[in-house]
Amino acid sequence: MPDSDPSCNVRFYPPESAMFERCPGLAWCSQCHVCTGTMAHVPRNHVLDDALASLPADERDRLLRKETALIEYLDRRVTGRQ
Repeated sequence: MPDSDPSCNVRFYPPESAMFERCPGLAWCSQCHVCTGTMAHVPRNHVLDDALASLPADERDRLLRKETALIEYLDRRVTGRQ
């Protein structure tokens, strides 16, 4: 996928965990709907934007349980598409 495709890293482990710096990373192509995932190292002092922070808890939980819905939500947020 080209470098211009949307991507994000998320914190998965709590700050007190030794694994806190290991973050799932997602990249996707909005046009062909291909998604890749990897584990990325993000330094402890690097603050990540919480793309789901503004959502109600039930909507956030729903997106975190369903990868395709999560990618669709993130893609709409990044591209501005409805």
